Amino acid sequence: MLLHFYKYQGTGNDFMIVDNREGLIQLSNKQVALLCDRHFGIGADGLMLLNKHDSYDFEMVYYNADGAPGTMCGNGGRCLTKFAFDQGIQPAIYTFIASDGEHEAVIDANGWVHLKMIDVNEVSYQNDATLLNTGSPHYIKPVTQLATFDVYANGKIIRYNETYNKVGINVNFVELNDNELFVRTYERGVENETFSCGTGVTAAALAMCKVNVGKQETKIRTLGGNLLIKFNKMCFKKYYFILSFKNWIAFVCASAAASLLNTGLLGFANP
Repeated sequence: MLLHFYKYQGTGNDFMIVDNREGLIQLSNKQVALLCDRHFGIGADGLMLLNKHDSYDFEMVYYNADGAPGTMCGNGGRCLTKFAFDQGIQPAIYTFIASDGEHEAVIDANGWVHLKMIDVNEVSYQNDATLLNTGSPHYIKPVTQLATFDVYANGKIIRYNETYNKVGINVNFVELNDNELFVRTYERGVENETFSCGTGVTAAALAMCKVNVGKQETKIRTLGGNLLIKFNKMCFKKYYFILSFKNWIAFVCASAAASLLNTGLLGFANP
């Protein structure tokens, strides 16, 4: 099998992307896991298919690095929007369908990708942690000295405890520094820390918001770069409407929130 793929990244969250608008690509979970393996494959945090859809500009199909079908990926959505633009799909406002429903996206004049996330209507708490779903489930825990914190070891303990072991959860550790949040994430499906998690930083911004209601902006720092989360808090500590999030610093290689890393052809045998 010969696979034509592209490699994109959003704040260091990297993905293999395949244009599947003709509907000819069929990948098994085992093949996806091999492609995403950083030692025996290409290497990526996930793999996405750009599928044709009669009612939307495209359909986003996302697979985790372990090969399993994934839930919504915010950085993936930004990268796939940029990929669609690069392939000639260029509406003023993108509408696409993903695992968690409909999304809108805009690429502005500076090349920044603004992605509208789903509404968040439920927030729960477990000791000092906040739990919410921004398209994928997230566990938000404030910590200190996050730069030297063992995200892998501590995140793995929470992700695989009795409560979350079966379905899994993304674990985000958050520190407030100089009016910005520093966020590091252990991602299920990757089963390791990633450089950035779009749905995770969105969840962190909501969880750490201390005002009652109103429109808010939160600057986020991740290992892979900076992001800006915009949202409208509709009810104290419970109901939120997320407007958009975008890259806060342009990338050198594409001056965009989602940038092309590589493209290539890969031949591999069917399992």
